[in-house]
Amino acid sequence: MAPPVISVVAKSGTGKTTLLEKLITELKKRGYRVGAVKHDAHNFSIDHEGKDSWRLTQAGADTTLITSAGKIAMIKQIPPDREPELSATLADYTADVDIVLTEGFKRSTMPKIEVHRRRLSKKLLCRGEHHDPSLFAVASDGELDLDVPVYNINDAAGLCDLIVAKFLSASNTHGK
Repeated sequence: MAPPVISVVAKSGTGKTTLLEKLITELKKRGYRVGAVKHDAHNFSIDHEGKDSWRLTQAGADTTLITSAGKIAMIKQIPPDREPELSATLADYTADVDIVLTEGFKRSTMPKIEVHRRRLSKKLLCRGEHHDPSLFAVASDGELDLDVPVYNINDAAGLCDLIVAKFLSASNTHGK
């Protein structure tokens, strides 16, 4: 059974990563195994020029694994014009967790929490020009009148209560 996937979305600089860190920490405190996926619209690199793994990839390895006690990383070459489908990536790499939190993927249909800061925008991505039915909560630094629950941007415990109730009930978990 695939773990539930929740995406944290917002405009750049709003605090998606900060909220994700808090949610991960809170879920881990509660005993859940958490996967995290960061969407990067740019060509990221975890490999660094001159390092052995970089050299192996540059030599033409289609897949390079870096292993050590406690960690494993993989660099898999794909055609530059073909971003992998999220569902396939999740199926391949997250079967061993209870929940996956993603950063980004705002155009997806997966359940979403939107982060909102008044100083950056009055409009929400999911309740602005387009009504995204997958939005189930908002984390904001101000009061909002919405059709979904609105949490204080620092209330990770409250958001986790909602996540657990909605997605990690006893019938939904597979590893806890």
